[in-house]
Amino acid sequence: MLDRSNVSAAQKDRILFVTHVAIRQTPEGLWIDDQTAEGLVRWCENFGQVSYAGIELDEEDVAKWPTITWVRIEDLPCSDRLNIIRLPRAYRIGAFSGAYKRTRALLADEIARSGYLCFTLGAVVGDWAAIGALEAIKQRRRYAVWFDRVEHEVVRSDLPNMPLKRRMKERITLLLMPRYHRYLIERSQLGLFQGKDCYDHYSQFTNKGFCVYDTHTKTSDFIDDAVLRAKIASAHQGEPLRICYVGRAADMKGPLDWIEVLAKARDAGVPFKATWFGDGPMIEEMRQMVADRGLDGVISLPGFLSDRGAVLDAMRDAHVFLFCHKTPESPRCLIEALVSGTPIVGYASAYARDLVAGDGGGDFVDVSDVRGLADRLIALNGNRQALADLIADAAKSGLRFDEQTVYRYRAGLLRDKL
Repeated sequence: MLDRSNVSAAQKDRILFVTHVAIRQTPEGLWIDDQTAEGLVRWCENFGQVSYAGIELDEEDVAKWPTITWVRIEDLPCSDRLNIIRLPRAYRIGAFSGAYKRTRALLADEIARSGYLCFTLGAVVGDWAAIGALEAIKQRRRYAVWFDRVEHEVVRSDLPNMPLKRRMKERITLLLMPRYHRYLIERSQLGLFQGKDCYDHYSQFTNKGFCVYDTHTKTSDFIDDAVLRAKIASAHQGEPLRICYVGRAADMKGPLDWIEVLAKARDAGVPFKATWFGDGPMIEEMRQMVADRGLDGVISLPGFLSDRGAVLDAMRDAHVFLFCHKTPESPRCLIEALVSGTPIVGYASAYARDLVAGDGGGDFVDVSDVRGLADRLIALNGNRQALADLIADAAKSGLRFDEQTVYRYRAGLLRDKL
């Protein structure tokens, strides 16, 4: 492996990230989504030079993702210390094989120039981060792997919703993916696993794994004490429950379970107003189910809300963040709810339990236990002291998750272990 004492000072302070993040090129410059842009600013606070590789979208691809808020790289305060690398979108075998040689050569050059290497692994075909890890192995370089979720479990859960041709392809992928990822993890010098579900699964393949969090909430986003006290008072006063969720209307998020839970709570006499903020492939099916169950007056489905401040305001206002996640992932919305002083009530996972392990603020049932989750809502409505305590505990748990702290921790791991 590389002897770090022999690299230049410039190389020592230069980090390369290879990711699946979308990048857009226009005549006005390079653009990236707003949350990644915030993350780049944080990385530049911890490293002198940051090279960031992502997947370039063409305008047709961009049109398929209307909810992305694009930020121009040139407008970032650290733009002069950023090197944005556009990689081809090549998730089909033909495109991948056609782009492989030149893309690997590009990554090889960037790896040789950088003192720190971190690869966000996900797919098999078209996963340039994995190719970067293979190149790092070839160059005898130390590198870190990053996982956002247990990818093969997410793919497996989505198989029933795929067209036949893609389903056949993904079944083959599922035979390769766990072995491929294990091979790259075992040869890494650092594993950064987002949330407890990722950590529990992937850390078995390395003794250098750490459970980390990815959030873009700042201390200024933490719920104000006066707002928290007012929310607790409203819970005590027996006001109708204010319930929300923020995320895509996709099967892995359990949107139909979410509606069914609320229908059972309504039938039990629980007064509430519930809002799902987000768009996605199942939004029309959700709207139809709301109409069919006569829930129009209590459930609102406004779609995607681009104003992040307005989303956080809605979370701060809510008594309960109700979720029905069905796959081992690490969604930031649960952290944002805690930061907003809103208890997370939903399907259990190692990730969700870990978020509130210290100070509380969560209430969970087994995955797909619609009846049990409805009963939790009914119980919280009937015991307003328990609800008030859960709100207060959620705000305490949220204090762990400010952006600068979590980025500083991860940067420290990269410096110390690589």
